[in-house]
Amino acid sequence: MLNDKTILITGGTGSFGKKFLERIFLTYNPKKVIIYSRDEYKQSVMKMEYTGKIDLSRVRFFIGDVRDKDRLYRAFEGVDYVIHAAAMKQVPTCEYNPMEAVKTNIHGAQNVIDAALDCGVEKVVALSTDKAVNPINLYGGTKLVSDKLFIAANAYRGNNYKTIFSVVRYGNVAGSRGSVIPIWRQLIEEGEDTLGVTDLRMTRFWITLDQGVDLVFKALQESKGGEVYISKIPSFHIGDLAKAMLPGCKINEFGIREGEKLHEVMVTKDDSLMTYEYEKHYIIYPHFEWWDLSKNFLPGGKKVETGFEYNSGDNVEWLNVEQLQQELKKLK
Repeated sequence: MLNDKTILITGGTGSFGKKFLERIFLTYNPKKVIIYSRDEYKQSVMKMEYTGKIDLSRVRFFIGDVRDKDRLYRAFEGVDYVIHAAAMKQVPTCEYNPMEAVKTNIHGAQNVIDAALDCGVEKVVALSTDKAVNPINLYGGTKLVSDKLFIAANAYRGNNYKTIFSVVRYGNVAGSRGSVIPIWRQLIEEGEDTLGVTDLRMTRFWITLDQGVDLVFKALQESKGGEVYISKIPSFHIGDLAKAMLPGCKINEFGIREGEKLHEVMVTKDDSLMTYEYEKHYIIYPHFEWWDLSKNFLPGGKKVETGFEYNSGDNVEWLNVEQLQQELKKLK
């Protein structure tokens, strides 16, 4: 699928971009991979990190911002596939700088869409988040709009454009930059015996970077346009994660923060009308007059029951403390 293809990753110096770069050279033989991001230092560090590990002669480090439409057009020339991972993701930062979040997460998304259509990109996969589902903070609100833009972009293909757009949605990736695991690890290394938890009732989905990349590969391979892919993954209690990382630790429960949910929701009850269950994932299909399910349905799916909700708090699969410890070992 990706052999002899040119792939561009916006926000490519992040946790996902690094893992994707590793995996694509292990699995495929790409013609070129373009890391598109705005931080020259992170690009320099990433280049040094992968020197001798992958064939850097086929990697291009391209300075640019998704806000800059002209730069995107230049970068997208000759690109076959785009993974859109660039975003402002920190909830407090987005709340304090709302228009900056809008410029990156919404205007930037539309710029990626326009550049992909006009430059003849074959497929675009946009990374989403659980926070885009029933959003209660600005970050989630901007990502909801972004998701809607990418799905609706399939209506503009017509006879003149060929680009297929789809979305991959998952929550906080285990061990990724900004997640609680590296923060707690740092505290443990410093000798702390107490870990702070906002609310012991809180649950989250467990997904690794490799699983996230697998889902993107799947979307690149089979999407026909407009799908939202969601992995079927286990849940865990945040208190159990603390116990798994530091057995016998004291837990300081300091209260849920503004813009934070007790449970992650990936599929809402309203989405159930167009959601189909597959062996290892769910797909939410578009619900528009211009979109034909009979032509675009991917085989193997079974319609979920009306009112179904995919929620980390009532999931059917869970990780206990011992299982979390095993998963944590894999992250090292």
